[in-house]
Order: sequence, then C-alpha cells, then structure tokens
Amino acid sequence: MSTTIFHYSLLILIVISLTSCATAPPNDSRTASYALPKAETSSSSLTRHIRKESAPHDLSGKSGARLLVNGTSAFVARMLLVEQAQKSLDLQYYIWNADLSGRLLTHQLLKAADRGVRVRVLLDDMVFAGRDANASLLGQHPNIELRIYNPFSRKSSRLWQMATRMKTITRRMHNKTFTADGSISILGGRNIGDEYFNANHDLDYGDLDVMVIGPVVEKVENSFDRYWNSQLAYPISTLHPQTPNQTQTTQLRSQLASLIKLPEAKRYRVALENSQLASDLRNKNLKFEWTQARIVVDAPEKTTSPRSAKELHLTTQLKPYFDHTQKELILISPYFVPTKKGTAFLCKLSQQGTRVRILTNSLASTDVAPVHAGYRKYRKALLAAGIELYEVNDTTQAPEKGGANWLGEVSKSSLHAKSFIFDRQQIFIGSYNFDPRSAIENTEIGIILDSPIISSKLAILFEQQLERGSYRLELSNGKLLWHQVEKNGNIKTYHKDPHTTFFQRLAPRLMGLLPIEWLL
Repeated sequence: MSTTIFHYSLLILIVISLTSCATAPPNDSRTASYALPKAETSSSSLTRHIRKESAPHDLSGKSGARLLVNGTSAFVARMLLVEQAQKSLDLQYYIWNADLSGRLLTHQLLKAADRGVRVRVLLDDMVFAGRDANASLLGQHPNIELRIYNPFSRKSSRLWQMATRMKTITRRMHNKTFTADGSISILGGRNIGDEYFNANHDLDYGDLDVMVIGPVVEKVENSFDRYWNSQLAYPISTLHPQTPNQTQTTQLRSQLASLIKLPEAKRYRVALENSQLASDLRNKNLKFEWTQARIVVDAPEKTTSPRSAKELHLTTQLKPYFDHTQKELILISPYFVPTKKGTAFLCKLSQQGTRVRILTNSLASTDVAPVHAGYRKYRKALLAAGIELYEVNDTTQAPEKGGANWLGEVSKSSLHAKSFIFDRQQIFIGSYNFDPRSAIENTEIGIILDSPIISSKLAILFEQQLERGSYRLELSNGKLLWHQVEKNGNIKTYHKDPHTTFFQRLAPRLMGLLPIEWLL
C-alpha cells in the first residue's frame, strides 16, 4: 500500500468543485501475448529439473510449495531464477523501487534478455512517476516488454488527477507475481525494494512469499496474461513515445553493471554465492512441501467495473475458508481495517468458540497512519468479544541466535506480510490485506495451500513474533492497555500507543472522523 493514500484524505477536504479531468491516452497499439507453450519451455534446464521433481505427484494434482520468510533469501531466489531462466520471465508488481535491490534485479533481467529470454514486466503506475525515460530504455530491448497498469495521464499533475479521477485512478493493481520459464512462481506480499529484502538500514518490512512449482504455476501465468492483455495495461512506448538514443542506453547499462561492485551490495554478493538457498537452486536440490494449491485472484475487470460486482472479487473466493473455520483463525495483516461488517463477523466467530488471533501494525510501526485511523476504532469491540489482538513493536530486533527471522535488525520494523491460517489446515499467502482497499478498490492475488505442515510452520513463526516483537492488547475497565514482554521476562505495560507522541496519536483520531474508510 502506498503512503499516497494520505493525499486522498487530504484532497477530500480541499477539493470541493471539480470541473475538468485528465485521461490516459488511447491504448490501441498494444499486441496480445501469452505465456509460452509448454512445448517451448520444456527444453529449459530449470523446467526439466522441476518436471522431474513434479512427476511423482502428477496423478495427485499437487503442487510443491516452499516458504520464503527471510528477506535476503527472497531476493536471492528472484535473482537466481532470473539467472537460470532460459525461455521466459513474467513479473507483475505494484512497486519496483529504483534502489539497490530494484536496480540489481533490473540488471539481472537485462542480462537474461541479452541471452534470449523473453521478459515481460507489468507494473502499477501509482509510484512510477518520473521513471518513464529509463523504462523506455529497457523497453527498447527486443526481448523486453514493459507495460504500466491504469496509468496516470502524463499531461497533468498526479495530485490533480487523484482529485479529478478519484473513482478510477485510485483503483490500483496490487498483485505481486514472479514466474520463470513457466515452471516456477513466487507469490506473496513483497514488492521490489530494499525494505522488502533486508537491505534498508532504516526500515525493514517483515514479509512473506511462497515459491511454488507444479500445476498451480499455470494458474499464475493465466492470471498474468489476463492482466497483461487488459485494456488498462499500457506499453511504455505509448506513455513515453520518445525514442532513446544509443548513448542513453549505454549509460544505463554501465550504471546497472557497476552496482554489484558497490560496498552496500556485498551482502547480496555473499548471499548469492554462499546461501543454502543459492546452493540448492544451483544444484537443483530444492525441497518442496507437496500439497493441493489454489490461486485466488481478482479479475482485472474489477478495476473498471462497479464496486458491487462481487463475482469479480477475490473476497468471494476467500469467504468459504473463513466461514468454515471452527477451531482457530490466525490473521496477519499489516493494514487491518475490519469495517463494521468484518468486525461483526470476527466477533461472532470468537463468541462461537473459535480462537481468533490477529497481528497487525502498531501506530509506531505502521507506514500508513490513515489506515491506523480506520483500524483503531474497532480495537475495543474486538477485544470485548474475546479476540486476541497484537500489534508489532517497531523497535523489534532480530534474535541473536536462532528463532524467527521475520523482522530485521534495523532502526524501525514494520509488518508487511499478509496471511490467514485456517484451523492450522489451510493457509492463504498473498498481496491481500484485510481492509476495504484490498477488498474493493485494488486488485489482489494469493494462494491457498491445503497443508497442515506449512500452516503449522507459519503458526509457530507467528507465535515467536508475538513473544519477542509484539504488544498484547487488553481491554481493562473500558481502557486499552499494551503489554510487552521484556528480555528479562518482565511485563511492561503502556497506557497509550507505545513509542508515539501526542501529535502522532492525534492525527489518526482526526482522520478517523473523515468518511474515507472505503479508501483505506
């Protein structure tokens, strides 16, 4: 989720009369393309290895899944899959930062294209401002095609368009998928950027991806193709028709190639050379948990359809899993705005005897204060119904030895993983937050695994996070309390949102008065 949501609430206050609007250009020049047929990707060494791994499970229809919890490993997986791809790479992301990890991965994609790999990259336009020129340089490569989803007009300011096109431009593609040679995919909560891959010393997002092989990969590719060929997916050449010259292209290549020599890239160089995941990938020794897997995804038509068209929504596919939960629901969502309807459902579930445990960001750890405004008003009702509510401690440090490595050793930690665990039998991992923006405004994707083993692994990680890096909320005499277990085992109690100032607490109180919950 982008911090530009703050602008939306601000504009509601300052924009009263809207008389003109900017629109995107026509999108008639794009050419449809699709995932390469299996006959074409079957000669890839990556595909041959995965086919060998999958063969014993063909009759069961199961897919292989492997969690990517650590940010460095998640980056290593992407870099090595690009390195090993021989036929195709399809990447779909909400954010692709122009920082160290973003540029390193871009360089790796460029090298893949140079050796003949077909590269398709689909990015949302929300945080892509000012990057058309460099994107068009990449798009000049005969094996790279880059498209931008639901673009802003390049003829007027983005801030103005967020006012004049409020009902359309705020609907974003939040999907995150990565597929190599049509045979292995990565899905989850991570965008492309240093804070997602343990490379930002000031901020670390505790996040979660899953790497999958087997029949479910075809479903990921089908989803990618639907978005790629959507009317809202614009070739970069349509948005930036100026043709780059050779000097610009050479300069970009030189800049990207020099990155790996930087001191700050040393951690990734070492990880790419020495990590166990790197060794397993290179030696074709990856281990997967085999399970039934299902992709749940919003239709791209959701972006342009009435918000009431629930048949296009991922939530319609997710609902049965919530409805059938009987013993325990673990809900992990960095941006948690349950709304009145969602709060009533969770409270009813708890009152019927289901243990409901929720982990979300605290006011100090969140990167989107307006979302906290939408969440804070439901805390007391949730606690009163017996729901266990936890908030991330923004000062969490990585454990010295062993333990969960979800949040890194940085100045600020923030939760970004999105996962639901149903009775420790089934698990959802994806881009979907438990909030109105994911449910109604954005498009999302995720995977459901029917795996007690993976569900239990993540439940253990969840409990380790509660023990070492979260506040347990309590409702006492109508007042909220935050309890923190200190290193010496003592309990420290806060009577206000921990590690916040008066003005930090005041801002979400005031925002909570605005009718903007549908945007959060």
